[in-house]
Amino acid sequence: MSIELKLSRSSRIYRSNELLEGKIILMLNSSISHQGVRITANGTVNLQVRGGSAGVIESFYGVIKPVHIMNKSVEVKPSGKLSSGTTEIPFTMVLKEKGKDDFERFYETYHGANISIQYLITADITRGYLHKSLSATMEFIIESEKDSLYKRPMSPEMVSFYITQDTQRHPLLPELLSGRFRVTGKIPTQCSLLDPLTGELTVEASAVPIRSIDIHVLRIESILVGEKYVADGDVCRSMTLPIYVILPRLLTCPTISAGPFSIEFQVSIVITFQSELSKLQPKADPRTPRLWVSNLLI
Repeated sequence: MSIELKLSRSSRIYRSNELLEGKIILMLNSSISHQGVRITANGTVNLQVRGGSAGVIESFYGVIKPVHIMNKSVEVKPSGKLSSGTTEIPFTMVLKEKGKDDFERFYETYHGANISIQYLITADITRGYLHKSLSATMEFIIESEKDSLYKRPMSPEMVSFYITQDTQRHPLLPELLSGRFRVTGKIPTQCSLLDPLTGELTVEASAVPIRSIDIHVLRIESILVGEKYVADGDVCRSMTLPIYVILPRLLTCPTISAGPFSIEFQVSIVITFQSELSKLQPKADPRTPRLWVSNLLI
């Protein structure tokens, strides 16, 4: 005896104004009586702090409650009997009623470190007190349409940046300071999740050979508690290097600032120099200051 959920789209990607469609697949060894077949869709923003986090938020760990986005239930089959063998029960659910005010905003699906936005659909077959109920749960993904955004997206604006020994907050290697060091480039301030993050970078001058140039996309997750917010190898000089980063869908989402939580993103350009000091410690968190690394957050 088993139960399985199958959505109409293999990608499991839907928009809030679309119908959520699929079917419940039952494989039974013998016929059973039931008290109804029901589909329930839930959407929540889960807030948590994992071990090792410091600060005031630790003392509030047990009182951070999830933010509920949606909770809808539909009966797809009334009480009766299900025959043995394979049975498929189709279902359809309206996620968001037309014309309804957007007080409960459908945020896009996002799996973060301390914040996750998740939508689940559950099929339940109730069989009474003497029999175990049958249940199956599956995650589906919500994406937004531009027409449903509160603010129209602005055209991507390319910003220019430069990195020199004077822009760093920590001392660089003495041999770097003895010569000229300058890296310039440009990168957009906005990017669609469906498009790669593109830009360019040029090493105009560097007295010290470069070990690597890395691009990091950093997530900035904030949770409100009470009143507090808790290129590999040396490169040719003056040669333009393209920046091309494909964003992982479930680990990124549109920038959100919504009352009890916010999600933002930064791009970090990390230039590692060839130095004996760099051999003492492997690559780690790009936000950690190290003497042989030049770092820029955008």
